Amino acid sequence: MQKPRILYLPVPSHTQSVFSPEVFARFQARFDVTFNETGKNYTSEQLAEAIAGFEGLVTGWGTPPVTESVMKNAEALRIIAHSAGSVKGLVGRVAEKYIVPRQICVFSANGAIALNVAEYTVGALIMTTRRCFDFITHTRSGVWNRGQVVSIPKSLRGGVVGIVSASKVGREVIKLLKPFDPKLLVYDPYLSDWDAGNLGVEKVALNDLFARSDFVSLHAPSIPETNKMIGAAQLRLLKDGAVFLNTSRGSVVDHDALLAEARTGRIWVMLDVTTPEPLPPDSPFFELPNVFVTPHVSGTGTYGYAKIGEMTLAALEDFFAERPVVGAVDFKQFSLLA
Repeated sequence: MQKPRILYLPVPSHTQSVFSPEVFARFQARFDVTFNETGKNYTSEQLAEAIAGFEGLVTGWGTPPVTESVMKNAEALRIIAHSAGSVKGLVGRVAEKYIVPRQICVFSANGAIALNVAEYTVGALIMTTRRCFDFITHTRSGVWNRGQVVSIPKSLRGGVVGIVSASKVGREVIKLLKPFDPKLLVYDPYLSDWDAGNLGVEKVALNDLFARSDFVSLHAPSIPETNKMIGAAQLRLLKDGAVFLNTSRGSVVDHDALLAEARTGRIWVMLDVTTPEPLPPDSPFFELPNVFVTPHVSGTGTYGYAKIGEMTLAALEDFFAERPVVGAVDFKQFSLLA
C-alpha cells in the first residue's frame, strides 16, 4: 500500500523539542515524508512552490502562514497537522475560501500545551496563597519570618476557585484541582449546563465569580470579545487576600485597573502574560510586593512538549485510517479560537 505523502516543515530544533526519537521514527516509517532541509523556516512563497502533490502538511512554531498561493497549488492536501498551539495565524486567511469548502482537516496540538499551562496554574496558585515567594525572599535575606503564616487566608483545599473560560486549559485546570476538593465556579458564556454538570462545576456570571472566589484563574482566548474583559468593576469585587492569576493573554485584563487594585495591597497577583510583553523594566508592577511576574513560560515543559509530537502523529494516523481526529479544529467555533 502506498504511504501518504507528507511535507514536514519544522526545523530540527522544533523537532527535537516535541518529538521523541521513538515517535519520530514511527512517523517516518508510517508516511512518505519530505523534510525541510534548508535549516530555516520556509516562507509562504517557498511553501507554495513545494506543496503540490502532498496529502498532508506538518507545521510548527515558526512555519509560515498558509496563503491563497499555497492553497492553489495544494490540490492533493487533505490534512494540516500543526505541532504547536494556535492555528488562527496559520490558516485564518484561507479557512473560509479553501479549508472549509475542501473539508481539509486541521489539527492543533494545543491540548498538549494545555497540560503544561494547567500544571503551572495549580502550582502558581499554591505558591502564591502559601506565600512561598515571600518566605523564600525573607530566608535568603537572613530573616526567619514564620509569623507571616497567620496571613494566609485560604488554601486550595476547601477554597473557592473561579475559572474564567472552560477552554482546553481551563478544563485541565479543573481536572487537576479536583483532588483538592475546592468549590469550582466557571464563567464561560459558551459552556452548556450539561457540560457544566459533567465537569462538576457551577456556571456563574462573571461578576458573581469574582465576588465569591478565593482564587481567580484566567484561561480565556485573546479575541475582540475578551479585550479588557476583566476591569475595575470585576477586580474591586475580589475578596481581601484573594489570588488573581493570568496565564491566558495580557489583553484579557485592563492593566491600568489591575495596577490600581494591586496597589491597595489587598490582593495577590500572579502574571505569566502581560500587556505589553515583556513589561518595561521600570513597570510599577515590579515595585509591588504582592505582584509576581513570570516571562510567559506556563506553556513550557517536557511532558506537554512530548505530548505534542505524540498527538500530532496520532492525528495523522487516525486521519488516514479514517478514524476521528482528536484535536481537529471545529471551524464552526473558529472565531472563538485564540
